[in-house]
Amino acid sequence: MIQATGVKWLPQLFGLIGIAAGLQLAGPVQANTGGVPALYATKAEAEAAAKQHFNCTGAHQMGTQWMPCDKHGQNSGSTHTH
Repeated sequence: MIQATGVKWLPQLFGLIGIAAGLQLAGPVQANTGGVPALYATKAEAEAAAKQHFNCTGAHQMGTQWMPCDKHGQNSGSTHTH
């Protein structure tokens, strides 16, 4: 039987795509391993979390909820200063 060029590596390619997709999905989960929520019902709650957990100030709206920090992606990580 004649095998088409490149078909041998096709299962490996799909495996790498699966791994990459899994890492993309796991990224947000790993970024918030401290159990601190990233979305809040009120601006005041998000501002309080910004100071206490995200090493930033302010809050910004995300749809109908609020996220800590003035701008999206501004935080430098969880500080857990309780």
